[in-house]
Amino acid sequence: MAGVTNAPFRTLCRRFGAGLYVNQMITARALVEGHRKSLELAAFAPDETPRSIQLYGTDPYSIAEATRLLVAEQAVDHIDMNFGCPMKKVTRHGGGAALPWKREHYRSIVRAAVQAAGEVPVTVKFRVGISDTAITFLDAGRIAEDEGCRAVALHARTANQLYSGSADWHRITELKQAVTSIPVLGNGDIWEADDALRMMRSTGADGVVVGRGCLGRPWIFRDLAAVFNGEAVAAPPDLGEVLDGMIEHAELLCGWMGEQRGIRDFRKHTGWYLKGFPAGGETRRRLNRVESLEEMRELVAGLDRDTPFPNGGMRMVRGHHGSPKQVQLPEGWLDARDDSVELPRGAEDLVSGG
Repeated sequence: MAGVTNAPFRTLCRRFGAGLYVNQMITARALVEGHRKSLELAAFAPDETPRSIQLYGTDPYSIAEATRLLVAEQAVDHIDMNFGCPMKKVTRHGGGAALPWKREHYRSIVRAAVQAAGEVPVTVKFRVGISDTAITFLDAGRIAEDEGCRAVALHARTANQLYSGSADWHRITELKQAVTSIPVLGNGDIWEADDALRMMRSTGADGVVVGRGCLGRPWIFRDLAAVFNGEAVAAPPDLGEVLDGMIEHAELLCGWMGEQRGIRDFRKHTGWYLKGFPAGGETRRRLNRVESLEEMRELVAGLDRDTPFPNGGMRMVRGHHGSPKQVQLPEGWLDARDDSVELPRGAEDLVSGG
């Protein structure tokens, strides 16, 4: 969700329903060193509450210092630690989904965050493992529980799956059976509100984490609030309602970062909002190059606002997808699980946002 879950998008999502909306991944060392882009990405809307942010790091000292900074200067209400990223630029340095393989190093990082956070709750998100032969989630969950985390979240895929195939929800059941004193949240393939109910009922999970399911579909949170309250889910929006939300999202982004940067940042969202609608290839291409709010309004004005929401439109895959790939790891990474670890500086040099 890098480059997506910024303050404007979170503002839009909160209007649709209750939930905890987490800021995008911020790199600990970059935050501590005052990296301009990291500071911008870590910003919250003035009236935003609760303030929740996802922190990435591979070094206990940087994690602790970044946590203290977030608590003292950003007044965050919640810190979520990312140990689930499967991308090559992260795992080849031993970060992300690779890191829980090194159990004691993972423990030291979690402990550093929890101790530095004080009363602010820390949660941890991770994957099933690096691959089917390098499973880490049960140890990761138990260690997080031991070290004082308030909840754990499992993306029920291995790192080498990336975002392909189906999430293995049975792994969430296993984690729930292993971690008993704090909530266990499930992540993976929550495209519609009913998916959340099915996951919780079949796994015993205490809640769900939504990622790609909200891309171009922020009203999914309205639907989730309805099903959790035992209410009927509202009919999906027609194209006119989607376009209104799309324009509002673009306006929020432009108000946040200036029109030139905001509209360019919004380009990636246009395909997600229009997924499944008969918008036409030329309109889509022009929206992918749109340069101003006025141009965007003119382009969508030619679309038929009465077009119904496409059948299966919520389940159409948006965001990351593709085929499984071998996970890139530091040399000898899988040789032992409890050896001492000294990760290269490159592991902490990643730009915030993913």
